[in-house]
Formats: sequence, C-alpha cells, structure tokens
Amino acid sequence: MYKKLYFIGIGGIGMSALARYYSKRGVAVYGYDKTKTELTECLEKEGMKIHYEDRIDFIPDNLDLAIITPAIPMDLLEYQHLLKLNIPVLKRSQVLGQITSIENNIAVAGTHGKTTTSVLIAHILFDSGIGITAFLGGIALNYKTNFLDNGSAWVVEEADEYDRSFLNLHPSIAIIGSLDADHLDIYGSREQMVENYLRFASQIKGNGILLMSDTIDPTEIQLFKNTCVGNRVMRYGFNNTEVKVTIVGTEKGWTTFNYISDNVNMLNLAIRLPGQHNIRNTAAAIRVALELGISEDQIRSSILNFKGIKRRFEWIYETEDNVLIDDYAHHPEELRAVISACRDAYPARKITGIFQPHLYSRTRDFMEDFAAVLAHLDVIILVELYPARELEIPGISSETLFLKIKHPNKHLSLKKNLCNLIETLEMDVVLCLGAGDLDMMMDEIKDAVFGSTDLKKSA
Repeated sequence: MYKKLYFIGIGGIGMSALARYYSKRGVAVYGYDKTKTELTECLEKEGMKIHYEDRIDFIPDNLDLAIITPAIPMDLLEYQHLLKLNIPVLKRSQVLGQITSIENNIAVAGTHGKTTTSVLIAHILFDSGIGITAFLGGIALNYKTNFLDNGSAWVVEEADEYDRSFLNLHPSIAIIGSLDADHLDIYGSREQMVENYLRFASQIKGNGILLMSDTIDPTEIQLFKNTCVGNRVMRYGFNNTEVKVTIVGTEKGWTTFNYISDNVNMLNLAIRLPGQHNIRNTAAAIRVALELGISEDQIRSSILNFKGIKRRFEWIYETEDNVLIDDYAHHPEELRAVISACRDAYPARKITGIFQPHLYSRTRDFMEDFAAVLAHLDVIILVELYPARELEIPGISSETLFLKIKHPNKHLSLKKNLCNLIETLEMDVVLCLGAGDLDMMMDEIKDAVFGSTDLKKSA
C-alpha cells in the first residue's frame, strides 16, 4: 500500500472517490485543483491537504505516486515538474484498474445512464448489507458521498469511455446503457467508439455477464454476443428483452412499474425517478442485485427508499405551484430523456429549461440535435458555453446554437445577467441543464425564479 499520494485534479468526481478510497486506508493524500468547491472542502474536512494554485513548491516531498485526470492541461507546471522528478504518474483509470483487477467488480458503461445505474446498484447492495466498495460518478443523496465502503465482496465502478479509460477494467458483470455517439474528439467516429466498447466487453471475466440496453441496435448487440463467447449477454428494457420492465403509472416524479426476468415477476415497484430511461437503469440494477442473491423484498425496499443523485433530476425546491430541478444532462439524447421525464412528472405544466452547453467540440458535433431537442421546451434560456478542458473553437458558441433553435420563446443571457432575466419571466416548472457550473448558482436561481419565501426544500 502507498504511504503518500498526490492528486492533480482532486476535485473531479472520479478523482475524489479514489482519493477517499486511499485516505480511508490511512494513506496521506495531497492534491491540487484549480477551483475550491463544496466537494474539495469536504475532502479537506476528511483530512486531505489541497491547494488551488499551480505552484510546484506546494507539492509535498517523498511521494510514492501522482494520480492525474486526463482533463488536465499537459503544460500544467505541477505536472511537468513531477515528470522531471521521475515520480511515477498514473491516470485515474489506471489506478482504478489496479484496484478492481483482483476483486469481483461491476462496471457500468455507456454514453448515458452510468451514474444513475451504478449508484442504484451500489445503494441496493449497501442497503442489503453486502460488502461493497463503490466509486461513483455522482453524489448519492442517501449517503451524501460519491464513495461507499463497507467491505470488499464487490466493487462497483463507472466505466468511463472518455480517453478510453474503461479499457483498464476487467469486470465480472458489465452494463452498457447506450451507444450514442459522444467524445468524437477522442474517437474520431462513432464506429471507432463502438470498436472500443467491444474491446471493453472482451475484457469481461470468464463466466461473466453483459447487460445491454434495448436502445442499442440489435445488429450491434449481436457483435457483442460474438465478442463475449462464454459469457451471458442479456438485453434489458421495454421491448422483447430478457430483462423487461413495464411502467404502470407516474405521479409527481414517482414511477410505479413491473419487473420480469427468468422466473422473477415483481409487480408494482415504486421509485422516485421519472422517465423511461430511469426505469431502464433501474431494471439493470435489479437484475444485478438478483444475480448477487439479494431478495425481492429487499430490492423493493431499497429502491423505494432511494433518494436519488445530486444533479440527476434532483429536486432542488418544490411547492404545489412551483418546481426547480437540476440535471447534469449535456448530450442531446440526455436532454431529450430529461425533458420527456419532466413531461411525465408534470403533465400540462409549463417547462422552462435553462441550458449551459458543455464543450466546444460537443456543441459543434451535435449542433442540429441540440437545437431540435431544446425546442421541445416551453421556454428556453441559453447561457454561455462551458469550455471545461477545451480551447475555443471559432464560430462555436451558445449564440451559434441559439440562432439554430426554432422557437418563439427563447432567450440568450450571460450567467451574470441570468437572474435579472429570470425575474422578468413567469415560471412554473424549471429545469437547469448541463454539465458545467450552473449548479454553483442554484440558490441565486431559486430566489430569482420563485422568491426566497415559503419554499420547502425537496426531500
């Protein structure tokens, strides 16, 4: 076991879970991130030493290893200094691969749904008393953390396709929730992306299981079956699948549904997650739980008490008349699913969407799709694009997207002027959308949308 580790980009959701893993095991954890956040403050309270300036004199001595996120710029002073010192440097995914290689592990992959599915699986297992270590891509609201650790019978992790990170994993059970094109800056084409998913599937351990969503084309599923000879490949979802769910009804975000697979027929299950995509995610989680021997009664209880995930259809504030929801959706298909789920939860209500595009490359690659799906909102507000790790691409901006949207009730605003704009509009149900930093303004948005009186925070 290492004695002293250094994380560059420690505030990332995946990096922080890994930092928590080592810190809990008595390793001295140090780190750098460019921005202080609620998450980094939590890490500091847990005993980790973090700074927010790119300064080599802040790097501690006698490091065993430095762990980096692939999103950091290669010219970062601290990164270049570590290389000069010949300190071993590994990507987060490589370290996660090392941890999971000797354990039974469940890896959740796919363009969409990774976080919801992996958190659901981890919650059911944890709630059932099965020993797990879970590295989650979001904050589970039941536990207020992205890292669960009550034993080592199973490891649960997200299998991130960005930078081909998931190729470091060798799962016992794998889930692929979707194969929609994304990260084309990495792969170049969807075909190359799928080829890498096939490589990931080929790394499933012997006598393993691959669960695939019914949203994936049957001809592509056959490719995975050909790749996974000796392992079980099962489809889950709504249509002609081995693992099937049917929705019975929805009310104020609660979904009642039935689950059928093999000889298991579970009726009138309930979870506070609206939308078909979320019930698909739940179907995969239930199947995994059944594979691990968890009882039907325990599964029913666990999904009933599931509180959700921060920034995944998270109810921020709600009253009978007004609702504010925050969601991380940043791909056109994710936006489509969230808007549809909101329609299911609040039929006949006016839905306003505040969207912050994420990445120049993604906005460029899916410009027409973004414009089409955003037009399904009743009112659209766009704020400036969040570049994250990318440099500007000339001609790509929120304004470019705004001009593409065919809608009579659309608005373009800088974030600094957003609340002033909101105060001039009548609001009913409000969706804050995007993977950028719009969530940092949530209290201000709430006050601007509904005022600051007589509002109850959602459970």
